[in-house]
Parts: sequence; structure tokens; C-alpha cells
Amino acid sequence: MTTNTHIVNDNECPAQQLLKALAGKWKPQIFRLAVAGPLRFNALLRDIEGSNKQSLAQALRELEEEGLLLKTTITHKPLHIEYTLTERGMGLISVFKQLEML
Repeated sequence: MTTNTHIVNDNECPAQQLLKALAGKWKPQIFRLAVAGPLRFNALLRDIEGSNKQSLAQALRELEEEGLLLKTTITHKPLHIEYTLTERGMGLISVFKQLEML
């Protein structure tokens, strides 16, 4: 079993940080959709063609571990979970948009 060590290097380029955080299946699509507003799991399943529950759940968990998404349980009826960008995630939007232009 390996342990996930996350070392932040202050000298690292923001684009490099973003590329590392978004490496993997569905992560760029999830991040792009999160820029527009809160996300729900079932909506992501519908919006990301070809996605499945397992890989989508893994990508959301990893984005949460990277500190880019915040998972919030909404207790109003109906009970649901929303994912929103964290401050760190919002700080990377401009870098993401620059990468989209390439």
C-alpha cells in the first residue's frame, strides 16, 4: 500500500500545479463544470458523456483531496451533496482558462 504525500513547492509554476491536480480521467471536465457553479453527482453523470459512477466518484474524491473541490451535504429536502470550487480551485481558474486557449 502506498501513501499519498502531497508536497507543495512554492517555486512550482501554477500551470504545473494545475496539470498535476487535473491529471486523470474526467478531472478537467469536472473542473470546467465547477467553474460555472455547484455540481451534483447525478448531473455530472449526465453531463460527462462516457462517464460511470466509479470513475467519476474517484475523480471527485481526488479533486477534493487536492483541495480543489469542497464536498458539502445539503440537508434541505431532498438531501443531496454538492461540490464547489475551493479558494485554491478558484485561484487556478485563470490558469485553466489559459490552458484551454492553447
